Amino acid sequence: MTDTNILPHLIQAIQSEMLNNEEEISALDRAIGDGDHLTNLLRGLDAVAKLNNELIQLDWSAALMKIGMTLMSTMGGASGSLLGSMFVSMGKTAKDHQLDLAGVTAIYTAGVESIKARGKSDIGEKTMLDTLIPVMNTLQTAVLESQDRSSVLKNIKTAAIDGMLSTKEMLATKGRASFLGERARGHIDAGARTSQLILCVIADELGKN
Repeated sequence: MTDTNILPHLIQAIQSEMLNNEEEISALDRAIGDGDHLTNLLRGLDAVAKLNNELIQLDWSAALMKIGMTLMSTMGGASGSLLGSMFVSMGKTAKDHQLDLAGVTAIYTAGVESIKARGKSDIGEKTMLDTLIPVMNTLQTAVLESQDRSSVLKNIKTAAIDGMLSTKEMLATKGRASFLGERARGHIDAGARTSQLILCVIADELGKN
């Protein structure tokens, strides 16, 4: 795993991907959400980007915690709380792990479990967890099978995309979409979509290094 010098590049790549898909994400969120998911996410990413010079001076544990606290304080909405908690939990866990496949898996798992606990949610409820949890399971399988780097990155992308697509026909049990009942079917969850885009960007960028 590379050092924190890669963070500015990753953040910029994620921002670009969000903007490239802005119209689609906003339409998804207007259909079954509050309509502010992407605005909040871009605000958080912009705040994190302003910390680039500081982040590259930190180790991964401190950098992840700094990102988490920044997202919590700038994003607003449920996503800010959930993503902020995820990164803070990952940062705390990173103190005790090497950044090999097993370590990255443990760190990511801690982040996902934090979202599950804070949101009192799990897979199958039409949320970002429908993207995040399949990727977690994929990483855990990769550790058990000692998969090579290229296979891991490819499988992460597949799991993220399949997880995101699975939300289309789900009923929602969390957030504004939960009040729509059957009308929520046929729409992909915006949080699942942005989570998938972020994970795929990260996998693509790590594949170049």
